[in-house]
Amino acid sequence: MLSPDVAETVSARDLFRRGLVIPAHPLALTADRRLDERRQRALTRYYVEAGAGGLAVGVHTTQFAIHGTALLAPVLELAATTAAEASRDVVLVAGVVGPTAQAVAEAELAASLGYHMVLLTPHPDPSEDALIERARAVGAVLPVIGFYMQSAVGGRPLSRDFWTRFASVESVVGIKVAPFDRYRTLDVLHGVCRAGREGDLALYTGNDDHILADLIAPHRVVVDGRQVEVEFVGGLLGQWAVWVRRAVDLLEEAGRARAGDAAAVRRLLTLDGHLTDANAAIFDVAHGFHGCIPGIHEILRRQGLLAGNWCLDPAETLSTGQLKEIDRIWAAYPWLRDDDFVAEGLDRWLS
Repeated sequence: MLSPDVAETVSARDLFRRGLVIPAHPLALTADRRLDERRQRALTRYYVEAGAGGLAVGVHTTQFAIHGTALLAPVLELAATTAAEASRDVVLVAGVVGPTAQAVAEAELAASLGYHMVLLTPHPDPSEDALIERARAVGAVLPVIGFYMQSAVGGRPLSRDFWTRFASVESVVGIKVAPFDRYRTLDVLHGVCRAGREGDLALYTGNDDHILADLIAPHRVVVDGRQVEVEFVGGLLGQWAVWVRRAVDLLEEAGRARAGDAAAVRRLLTLDGHLTDANAAIFDVAHGFHGCIPGIHEILRRQGLLAGNWCLDPAETLSTGQLKEIDRIWAAYPWLRDDDFVAEGLDRWLS
């Protein structure tokens, strides 16, 4: 893990700008819905050994319910101390939520634990002006990654002008673009280019329904008569909480595709449909994403990383028919899975 001093934070920003696989880290629970520290550490070790360049902890996939509770600090700390075992640098991203005072306090907690950046979840109530001021306040503590979150899990529409102003905030180092909506995705791209930040602000796809197409597409945005090129350099994704070894391979191939490898483009466009179909089952699109988090847990349970698919809320379970859909995509797309890699490392990660 990178040390949190100023010089190393610059290094973390350079790594982040380069483009990484950043899994959204789940919460490992026992059957009585208490933190399972052994399996929580195992998940972190799996992600690091699989080649993930960063970890996002305290985000939606970790379950927003831990915020405002005594669970947040130990979950953040477990990921940080476990990532520190690695022989290479791992960029740590802490999810922060709530009104300005809460978001700043959570950023201060993350900074004290060695986190390098925060993923700033939009607050549902304030005006766009208030959201900009909130970003500035949090950015005084740690560099900020913006988050355009889809409405099905609590996001809200934000204007193109908002993203121009947000990208202009100096402490903003990236944006996770996850509205699951092409029009709103374009709003972010235009905003970044209008702000003149396309060269130093890192765009990460969070569009779990369109991952590979986001990563390989050349985006040329017309701003004031100028064509400006901008690209997604990596992914910060709930979908990348599973099958991470393959995700690392896919990001590397996406880099080759962006560099002009036509065969890689064709292969990834085919796999984009497969990955989107798998994501629909895992994220429970048929039921408005109700079973999204238990769906992720179910994949990890099948590989032995989690003991069950339990969530903090007993009502948050797989939807009717979701398990059958997961069975279907599990059989249909073995090339998306990393079962052999997990089987080889599982005992070591759990030790």
